[in-house]
Amino acid sequence: MPRYTGVNHLALVTGDMDTTIRFWRDLLEMPIVAGLGKPGYRQYFLHIANRSMITFFEWDGVTPCEEKDHGYPAPGPAGFDHVSIGVETDEDLWELKDRLDAAGFWVSELVDHGFIHSLYSFDPNGIAIEFSCYVQAVDIVAHPRLTAAEPSAVTLEGPYPQKGHWPAATPAAPDHRRLYPGEGHEFLHTSTNAWQTEP
Repeated sequence: MPRYTGVNHLALVTGDMDTTIRFWRDLLEMPIVAGLGKPGYRQYFLHIANRSMITFFEWDGVTPCEEKDHGYPAPGPAGFDHVSIGVETDEDLWELKDRLDAAGFWVSELVDHGFIHSLYSFDPNGIAIEFSCYVQAVDIVAHPRLTAAEPSAVTLEGPYPQKGHWPAATPAAPDHRRLYPGEGHEFLHTSTNAWQTEP
């Protein structure tokens, strides 16, 4: 079984990296930990917590997406609804609400979902974002719960992985395992760093 460590990074898109950085780095205080790019392409990674990151690609011609309320159905092609970023306490939610409000961004009231408390907003690209903190008395990871009105038969099989629904994988032979250089490979082969000093 794979040993998951959480979300490594969530990759999003912007047509205006500077405004995006102003929001995520300066307003939300997530430091940039890696910046890649060449003419016509930039990608910046921002640190959320532990080893989780959010990254933005900047491409010419990209425009902000139309804002869609978090969790509400929308017709047409879709593959993303919103991203929720964890915070430690309700106090963090109140601080973020004050910051977003002061900066002129729409921001919801705090919402009690029973197992999490949440705050909703949008970034400058129209990306729906949520900030959530766990309710300490309700640990759904340790004690999963299903209260959906019409759960599917597959869902009713239980919360844990079910065996036998996919073909078994055949491990690649060691001599067929290769790593190919990709964007960021230059971190290993250059001392170039536009930020010469650590904070």
